[in-house]
Amino acid sequence: MTEHLFAAPQTTPEAPPAAPRQRTLDDLGTPLHEVTFVVFDIETTGGKAADGGITEIGAVKLRGGDCLGTYQTLVNPGRAIPPEITVLTGITEQMIYRAPRIEAILPSFLDFVGGDDTVLVGHNIRYDLSFTNAALERDGRDRLANRSVDTLPLARRLLRDEVPNCKLGTLADRLRLSHTPSHRALDDALATGDLLHVLIERAGAMGVVGLDDLLALPTMAGNPQASKLRLTDGLPRKPGVYLFRNRSGDILYVGKASNLRSRVRSYFSTDERRKVAQLLRETHRIDHQVCRNGLEAAVLELRLIHRPLPRFNSQGTRSSSYPYVKLTLNERFPRLSVVRKVADDGALYLGPISSARRARRLIEAIKTASPVRRCTATSNSRTTKPVCTAAQIGVAACPCSGHTSEDDYARIVADL
Repeated sequence: MTEHLFAAPQTTPEAPPAAPRQRTLDDLGTPLHEVTFVVFDIETTGGKAADGGITEIGAVKLRGGDCLGTYQTLVNPGRAIPPEITVLTGITEQMIYRAPRIEAILPSFLDFVGGDDTVLVGHNIRYDLSFTNAALERDGRDRLANRSVDTLPLARRLLRDEVPNCKLGTLADRLRLSHTPSHRALDDALATGDLLHVLIERAGAMGVVGLDDLLALPTMAGNPQASKLRLTDGLPRKPGVYLFRNRSGDILYVGKASNLRSRVRSYFSTDERRKVAQLLRETHRIDHQVCRNGLEAAVLELRLIHRPLPRFNSQGTRSSSYPYVKLTLNERFPRLSVVRKVADDGALYLGPISSARRARRLIEAIKTASPVRRCTATSNSRTTKPVCTAAQIGVAACPCSGHTSEDDYARIVADL
């Protein structure tokens, strides 16, 4: 370890703001302009997927704002079309009489969709997927495993203050989409594709440029502080520590994460805890520091929250019940141990730590990186007790070996 773990409280460092940098593909997830979307819509005989049938499939394939192709076919559902459905869609019994059955259609539709990397899009896509997957299962095929984007909840989150409702026809009219939905599958798919482009543009203003962020947006955008999602724009998908700061730059909260971007953005989801809501209201900036691994992040987090304890780290914290790692300084050969209380004994304490198991793991990590003693001997003179294994193999400067001077050991302690 290159930094001292046991720093004096008055000099506990703060993590500096991360320097601006170009984000990588790993940071962003798949950039939206590289994602292949298949926007599709189906018309049915109505009812539920278990007892209804598909009468038409329409789809459009999009990538980077370009149309790569369209797909459209009528389908014979093998059952009568209710009159009210004919009035709604204009699809009649005569139109589907000679149309192929769904079993004959599925291979060409799956070929148009492509592999599992293709992202499916629909307006209330659960309905379309329920009928499609039911047809696949009846034909002995696997259900669609593709990730999906539903433009209905996205529109509710991003456009709710601009439109009276989020019906596809209303959105097409208010947003002046290029295509007009007509309750026919291809028309509706084309209109939904136009809507997708509008929603992606709106989401981009909130820092959403990757697929993972777009998929998570419906739960995030409903947060009253959703406009602050832009503060997470530069966060990488790497382990590290994050710091919420107020307008004055004071640290409000310190946390650690194995994936900084995902963890910090999760605060903007449907978490309704009062503490989180208040934290987001006061947040003006979010800094971060990337670490090599989770352990390094945990150590840095503990150092940053030790003194002074940020306000939102202290709320609801029963710090007196948490363990600490103690480095004794009143012994000739200071040692590490796990304790539950901080005493005024001149020792150095690292914590609080969330569990005794983690505290022990931290001690093991320190001992792996430093030759600090691992035995409990009280003198550097040889005794009748055997020399500990760590001293025998030369990985620790233990007093039981009789070869470690107090001055040499003091230098080891100073490096912690």
